[in-house]
Amino acid sequence: MQLSRDDLKRAYTAMFTIRAFEERVEKEFADGTIPGFAHVYLGQEASGVGVCFDLTDDDWIGSTHRGHGHCIAKGCEIEGMFLEIMGREGGICGGKGGSMHIADMDKGMLGANAIVGGSPPLAVGAALTQKLRGTDRVAVAFSGDGASNQGTTLEAMNMAVILKVPMIFVFENNGYGEFTASDYSVGAASLADRAAAFGMPAQTVDGADFFAVHAAMRDALEHARSGRGPYTLETRCSRFLGHFVGDPQKYRGPEELAEARANDPISRFRDRVGEAALLDMAELDEIESAVRARVDAAAAAAREAPMPSLATLETDVYVKY
Repeated sequence: MQLSRDDLKRAYTAMFTIRAFEERVEKEFADGTIPGFAHVYLGQEASGVGVCFDLTDDDWIGSTHRGHGHCIAKGCEIEGMFLEIMGREGGICGGKGGSMHIADMDKGMLGANAIVGGSPPLAVGAALTQKLRGTDRVAVAFSGDGASNQGTTLEAMNMAVILKVPMIFVFENNGYGEFTASDYSVGAASLADRAAAFGMPAQTVDGADFFAVHAAMRDALEHARSGRGPYTLETRCSRFLGHFVGDPQKYRGPEELAEARANDPISRFRDRVGEAALLDMAELDEIESAVRARVDAAAAAAREAPMPSLATLETDVYVKY
């Protein structure tokens, strides 16, 4: 299906919002305004946006410790995200979750998860709910190559097949589980082949190519929404930075880092739509300017926002039914 001009603008806006947001997170972390750790999504923008592009607020996603990009791709507001990441009042989770625990139920965002392999079981539960309610909604679990080895992930994949739930497993294979190369830690040469062994269809796509990810996700959505059970996508991409902001990356050589930057999903999108005369470069430049202005304003406002009051210290600790 051919994407319209408005579709292309929406995709680029989402991708560039992730890029500008994460670059600002990197700066704010260096300035000391973000407590704890920060794991940015730079270099993987096409994967998250391609997967989430055709999802609705009624579809669910579960994320990872590197979850800012997934939140933005699913529609979470960056103003509330900055407040949350800086631990400020008014954050999406009241300033209590921080960088690795952003959740927004109104947007179908089950939450980022600091537990490696934590989101697949949660997403299978969400998918089972949709099946029992008879909807055509789906659940998506983002995981990395490191999480592909976790028992929680493997058990969730097996359960999804057995229960035939509308579930899509997305493995963003950026080549590293924290600091360990996947060619050492992952026995299977292809995560898609491993998924197929559970009894579900699977594809491997270029995770730096929005159009390839989007097309593969449409196949996955058609399969899952039609009641045929789970599907797996392996998106192969490169992270620009290390495991966390400030990681010196002694385990990666300069050639590898340069190669990762050269395979930039933002530049590839611009080249693709420019060569096909689908959008003018001036239109993309306008999007970039507007996005950067919004990101800068959101970050500045979050820096000035108050911390949560002591009165909220014991709220949101336990679920009350």
